[in-house]
Amino acid sequence: MSLFSRLMGTRKAPRTDMRPLWHRLVEIAREEHWYAREGVADTVSGRFDAVTLVMALIMLRMERAALDAEAPAPLIDASARLTELFVEDMDGQLRQSGVGDLVVGKRMGKLVSVLGGRIGALRDALAPDSDTALEDVLARNVTLNEGASTAALAEAVRALHTTFQSLSDDDLLAARIAR
Repeated sequence: MSLFSRLMGTRKAPRTDMRPLWHRLVEIAREEHWYAREGVADTVSGRFDAVTLVMALIMLRMERAALDAEAPAPLIDASARLTELFVEDMDGQLRQSGVGDLVVGKRMGKLVSVLGGRIGALRDALAPDSDTALEDVLARNVTLNEGASTAALAEAVRALHTTFQSLSDDDLLAARIAR
């Protein structure tokens, strides 16, 4: 995007097309069942875990499509833009909670690293017939209420993963995700 285009507002920001998917992802992460039935702690940490969990599932869906497609560039670009929105939102959340400018960069690095780690862990754990592996990953990576069942959470995660995997690329990118 040229300087003139940015100053004059003649082109939309590259992330604009991904904003509906980002907002839908956050809506899904805030659904009551994650906290009431599946046992995710309704805390700042638990909500961050829910957002990164849903984000990781979407990123895995985009990754699969990019690997399957002959021309994966649009999905690779979309996943980069979605990650930028994640960073932008988390940066804003940190600043809003009082984290100073000098610390935000370090914390953002850690948050992005957490997201990457969860994507990798879920990639392996979501293989068919790996319920125990998924439960272990969720127990390690999601802040749960005391006594929460990782089996219930694993079932909900698998269902959401199946939903994402069944979406067309167009439906996913347009945030047409029925729940």
